[in-house]
Amino acid sequence: MAVSFPHKDHYTVDDLLQIMQLLRSPDGCPWDREQTHESIRTDFLEETHEALEAINNEDAAALEEELGDVLLQVVFHSRIEEEKGVFAFGDVVDGICKKLIIRHPHVFGETTVDSTGQVLQNWDAIKRRTKGDKSQADLLGSVPRTLPALMRAAKVQNRARRVGFDWPEVTGALEALDSETAELKEAIAAGDADAVEEELGDLLFSAVNVSRFVKSDAEQALTRATDKFIRRFRLVERLAAARGISMAEAPLEQLDELWREAKKDVETSH
Repeated sequence: MAVSFPHKDHYTVDDLLQIMQLLRSPDGCPWDREQTHESIRTDFLEETHEALEAINNEDAAALEEELGDVLLQVVFHSRIEEEKGVFAFGDVVDGICKKLIIRHPHVFGETTVDSTGQVLQNWDAIKRRTKGDKSQADLLGSVPRTLPALMRAAKVQNRARRVGFDWPEVTGALEALDSETAELKEAIAAGDADAVEEELGDLLFSAVNVSRFVKSDAEQALTRATDKFIRRFRLVERLAAARGISMAEAPLEQLDELWREAKKDVETSH
Protein backbone atom coordinates (compact mmCIF):
# COMPACT_ATOMS: atom_id res chain seq x y z
CA MET A 1 0.00 0.00 0.00
CA ALA A 2 1.40 3.35 -1.06
CA VAL A 3 2.21 5.95 1.59
CA SER A 4 0.04 9.04 1.27
CA PHE A 5 2.04 12.13 0.44
CA PRO A 6 0.92 15.30 -1.39
CA HIS A 7 2.22 16.05 -4.87
CA LYS A 8 3.35 19.67 -5.16
CA ASP A 9 4.91 22.00 -7.70
CA HIS A 10 7.42 23.12 -5.08
CA TYR A 11 8.65 21.29 -1.99
CA THR A 12 10.36 22.69 1.11
CA VAL A 13 12.87 21.50 3.70
CA ASP A 14 9.94 20.48 5.91
CA ASP A 15 8.72 18.20 3.11
CA LEU A 16 12.18 16.64 2.84
CA LEU A 17 12.21 15.93 6.57
CA GLN A 18 8.78 14.33 6.35
CA ILE A 19 9.80 12.22 3.35
CA MET A 20 12.84 10.94 5.23
CA GLN A 21 10.68 10.11 8.24
CA LEU A 22 8.29 8.16 6.00
CA LEU A 23 11.13 6.34 4.23
CA ARG A 24 12.52 5.20 7.58
CA SER A 25 9.09 4.20 8.96
CA PRO A 26 7.79 0.59 9.11
CA ASP A 27 5.66 1.27 6.01
CA GLY A 28 8.53 2.97 4.19
CA CYS A 29 11.54 1.66 2.28
CA PRO A 30 13.38 -1.44 3.60
CA TRP A 31 16.71 -0.17 2.28
CA ASP A 32 16.39 3.29 3.85
CA ARG A 33 15.24 1.74 7.12
CA GLU A 34 18.31 -0.51 7.35
CA GLN A 35 20.90 2.21 6.83
CA THR A 36 23.29 3.39 9.57
CA HIS A 37 25.87 6.17 9.80
CA GLU A 38 28.56 3.66 8.84
CA SER A 39 26.70 2.17 5.87
CA ILE A 40 26.12 5.53 4.16
CA ARG A 41 29.30 7.38 5.18
CA THR A 42 30.90 6.77 1.77
CA ASP A 43 27.73 8.08 0.10
CA PHE A 44 28.23 11.36 1.98
CA LEU A 45 31.79 11.60 0.68
CA GLU A 46 30.77 10.68 -2.88
CA GLU A 47 27.97 13.26 -3.01
CA THR A 48 30.32 15.93 -1.69
CA HIS A 49 32.89 15.16 -4.39
CA GLU A 50 30.19 15.24 -7.07
CA ALA A 51 29.18 18.71 -5.86
CA LEU A 52 32.83 19.78 -6.07
CA GLU A 53 33.01 18.38 -9.59
CA ALA A 54 30.01 20.51 -10.57
CA ILE A 55 31.75 23.57 -9.11
CA ASN A 56 34.94 22.78 -11.03
CA ASN A 57 32.92 22.39 -14.23
CA GLU A 58 31.00 25.63 -13.53
CA ASP A 59 27.79 23.64 -14.09
CA ALA A 60 25.06 25.42 -12.11
CA ALA A 61 22.34 22.88 -12.97
CA ALA A 62 24.50 19.98 -11.81
CA LEU A 63 25.51 21.91 -8.68
CA GLU A 64 21.86 22.47 -7.78
CA GLU A 65 21.21 18.73 -8.02
CA GLU A 66 24.37 17.70 -6.17
CA LEU A 67 23.75 20.15 -3.33
CA GLY A 68 20.36 18.48 -2.94
CA ASP A 69 22.11 15.12 -2.65
CA VAL A 70 24.47 16.53 0.00
CA LEU A 71 21.49 17.98 1.90
CA LEU A 72 19.84 14.56 1.76
CA GLN A 73 22.88 13.07 3.50
CA VAL A 74 22.66 15.69 6.27
CA VAL A 75 18.95 14.95 6.72
CA PHE A 76 19.57 11.18 6.61
CA HIS A 77 22.22 11.24 9.34
CA SER A 78 20.13 13.65 11.42
CA ARG A 79 17.10 11.35 11.15
CA ILE A 80 19.14 8.38 12.37
CA GLU A 81 20.12 10.35 15.48
CA GLU A 82 16.57 11.65 15.98
CA GLU A 83 15.31 8.06 16.12
CA LYS A 84 17.82 7.46 18.93
CA GLY A 85 16.57 10.54 20.77
CA VAL A 86 19.96 12.28 20.53
CA PHE A 87 19.38 15.23 18.16
CA ALA A 88 17.28 16.19 15.14
CA PHE A 89 17.81 18.24 11.98
CA GLY A 90 16.44 21.31 13.77
CA ASP A 91 19.21 20.98 16.35
CA VAL A 92 21.79 20.89 13.55
CA VAL A 93 20.38 24.12 12.10
CA ASP A 94 20.19 25.71 15.57
CA GLY A 95 23.80 24.81 16.26
CA ILE A 96 25.22 26.22 13.04
CA CYS A 97 23.20 29.45 13.41
CA LYS A 98 24.56 29.97 16.93
CA LYS A 99 28.09 29.19 15.77
CA LEU A 100 27.93 31.73 12.93
CA ILE A 101 26.62 34.45 15.24
CA ILE A 102 29.23 33.77 17.93
CA ARG A 103 32.13 33.61 15.47
CA HIS A 104 31.17 36.85 13.68
CA PRO A 105 31.30 39.37 16.52
CA HIS A 106 32.27 42.07 14.01
CA VAL A 107 28.85 41.57 12.38
CA PHE A 108 26.58 40.57 15.27
CA GLY A 109 28.51 42.24 18.11
CA GLU A 110 30.66 45.25 18.94
CA THR A 111 34.03 43.93 17.70
CA THR A 112 35.71 45.90 14.91
CA VAL A 113 38.10 44.48 12.32
CA ASP A 114 40.19 46.08 9.58
CA SER A 115 41.09 43.05 7.49
CA THR A 116 40.29 39.47 6.57
CA GLY A 117 43.34 38.43 8.57
CA GLN A 118 41.82 39.87 11.75
CA VAL A 119 38.57 38.05 11.00
CA LEU A 120 40.43 34.74 10.78
CA GLN A 121 42.42 35.43 13.96
CA ASN A 122 39.20 36.18 15.85
CA TRP A 123 37.58 33.06 14.39
CA ASP A 124 40.45 30.86 15.60
CA ALA A 125 40.50 32.49 19.04
CA ILE A 126 36.76 32.03 19.49
CA LYS A 127 36.99 28.47 18.19
CA ARG A 128 39.72 27.63 20.71
CA ARG A 129 37.69 29.16 23.52
CA THR A 130 34.39 27.46 22.63
CA LYS A 131 35.97 24.08 21.90
CA GLY A 132 38.25 24.15 24.92
CA ASP A 133 41.49 23.98 22.94
CA LYS A 134 44.31 24.80 25.35
CA SER A 135 47.05 25.61 22.83
CA GLN A 136 47.83 26.36 19.21
CA ALA A 137 48.86 22.71 18.86
CA ASP A 138 45.34 21.71 19.90
CA LEU A 139 44.05 23.91 17.09
CA LEU A 140 46.33 22.20 14.58
CA GLY A 141 45.37 18.78 15.89
CA SER A 142 41.68 19.56 15.48
CA VAL A 143 42.00 19.53 11.67
CA PRO A 144 40.23 16.25 10.77
CA ARG A 145 42.53 13.36 9.78
CA THR A 146 39.82 12.21 7.36
CA LEU A 147 40.45 15.20 5.08
CA PRO A 148 42.38 14.57 1.86
CA ALA A 149 46.04 14.63 2.91
CA LEU A 150 47.06 17.63 0.79
CA MET A 151 44.08 19.64 2.02
CA ARG A 152 44.79 18.73 5.64
CA ALA A 153 48.44 19.75 5.27
CA ALA A 154 47.43 23.14 3.85
CA LYS A 155 44.93 23.79 6.65
CA VAL A 156 47.50 22.90 9.31
CA GLN A 157 50.10 25.15 7.68
CA ASN A 158 47.64 28.04 7.41
CA ARG A 159 46.72 27.74 11.08
CA ALA A 160 50.41 27.74 12.02
CA ARG A 161 50.94 30.79 9.80
CA ARG A 162 48.32 32.78 11.70
CA VAL A 163 50.48 32.69 14.84
CA GLY A 164 53.67 33.61 12.95
CA PHE A 165 55.10 30.10 12.56
CA ASP A 166 56.01 30.35 8.88
CA TRP A 167 58.77 31.19 6.42
CA PRO A 168 58.99 34.93 5.75
CA GLU A 169 58.97 34.29 1.99
CA VAL A 170 58.72 31.48 -0.56
CA THR A 171 62.50 30.99 -0.83
CA GLY A 172 62.51 29.36 2.60
CA ALA A 173 59.80 26.94 1.53
CA LEU A 174 61.66 26.16 -1.70
CA GLU A 175 64.89 25.48 0.19
CA ALA A 176 62.99 23.12 2.51
CA LEU A 177 61.60 21.35 -0.57
CA ASP A 178 65.13 20.89 -1.96
CA SER A 179 66.32 19.59 1.41
CA GLU A 180 63.50 17.06 1.66
CA THR A 181 64.21 15.89 -1.90
CA ALA A 182 67.83 15.24 -0.98
CA GLU A 183 66.81 13.34 2.15
CA LEU A 184 64.38 11.21 0.14
CA LYS A 185 67.15 10.32 -2.31
CA GLU A 186 69.37 9.28 0.60
CA ALA A 187 66.63 7.07 2.06
CA ILE A 188 66.02 5.42 -1.32
CA ALA A 189 69.74 4.81 -1.76
CA ALA A 190 69.90 3.24 1.71
CA GLY A 191 67.00 0.93 0.91
CA ASP A 192 65.18 1.91 4.12
CA ALA A 193 61.46 1.54 3.36
CA ASP A 194 60.28 3.25 6.56
CA ALA A 195 62.62 6.19 5.99
CA VAL A 196 61.48 6.46 2.36
CA GLU A 197 57.85 6.74 3.45
CA GLU A 198 58.71 9.33 6.09
CA GLU A 199 60.84 11.44 3.75
CA LEU A 200 58.26 11.19 0.98
CA GLY A 201 55.67 12.54 3.41
CA ASP A 202 58.01 15.39 4.35
CA LEU A 203 58.55 16.14 0.66
CA LEU A 204 54.81 16.28 -0.04
CA PHE A 205 54.26 18.47 3.03
CA SER A 206 56.96 20.85 1.79
CA ALA A 207 55.42 20.91 -1.69
CA VAL A 208 52.09 21.93 -0.16
CA ASN A 209 53.93 24.69 1.70
CA VAL A 210 55.30 26.03 -1.59
CA SER A 211 51.86 25.89 -3.19
CA ARG A 212 50.45 27.88 -0.28
CA PHE A 213 53.09 30.60 -0.71
CA VAL A 214 52.33 30.99 -4.42
CA LYS A 215 48.58 31.00 -3.63
CA SER A 216 47.90 27.78 -5.52
CA ASP A 217 45.59 25.06 -4.20
CA ALA A 218 47.70 21.88 -3.97
CA GLU A 219 44.66 19.61 -4.39
CA GLN A 220 43.55 21.50 -7.49
CA ALA A 221 47.09 21.61 -8.90
CA LEU A 222 47.49 17.84 -8.50
CA THR A 223 44.04 17.22 -9.98
CA ARG A 224 44.95 19.26 -13.05
CA ALA A 225 48.30 17.51 -13.36
CA THR A 226 46.53 14.14 -13.20
CA ASP A 227 44.02 15.26 -15.83
CA LYS A 228 46.92 16.38 -18.02
CA PHE A 229 48.62 12.99 -17.62
CA ILE A 230 45.41 11.23 -18.67
CA ARG A 231 45.06 13.43 -21.77
CA ARG A 232 48.65 12.74 -22.78
CA PHE A 233 48.35 9.01 -22.10
CA ARG A 234 45.19 8.85 -24.22
CA LEU A 235 47.05 10.55 -27.08
CA VAL A 236 49.99 8.15 -26.66
CA GLU A 237 47.55 5.25 -27.04
CA ARG A 238 46.12 6.77 -30.22
CA LEU A 239 49.58 7.41 -31.66
CA ALA A 240 50.70 3.87 -30.83
CA ALA A 241 47.56 2.33 -32.34
CA ALA A 242 47.92 4.43 -35.53
CA ARG A 243 51.49 3.15 -35.96
CA GLY A 244 50.74 -0.45 -35.09
CA ILE A 245 52.77 -0.30 -31.89
CA SER A 246 51.86 -2.52 -28.93
CA MET A 247 52.32 -0.45 -25.79
CA ALA A 248 52.70 -3.60 -23.70
CA GLU A 249 55.60 -4.81 -25.85
CA ALA A 250 57.22 -1.56 -26.96
CA PRO A 251 60.60 -0.66 -25.39
CA LEU A 252 60.69 2.21 -22.91
CA GLU A 253 62.64 4.40 -25.35
CA GLN A 254 59.87 4.14 -27.95
CA LEU A 255 57.16 4.90 -25.38
CA ASP A 256 59.17 7.88 -24.18
CA GLU A 257 59.37 9.18 -27.74
CA LEU A 258 55.59 8.85 -28.10
CA TRP A 259 55.16 10.59 -24.75
CA ARG A 260 57.27 13.57 -25.83
CA GLU A 261 55.28 13.80 -29.06
CA ALA A 262 52.00 13.67 -27.15
CA LYS A 263 53.26 16.28 -24.69
CA LYS A 264 54.11 18.62 -27.53
CA ASP A 265 50.70 18.10 -29.17
CA VAL A 266 48.82 18.69 -25.93
CA GLU A 267 50.79 21.87 -25.19
CA THR A 268 50.15 23.13 -28.73
CA SER A 269 46.40 22.48 -28.40
CA HIS A 270 46.31 24.48 -25.16
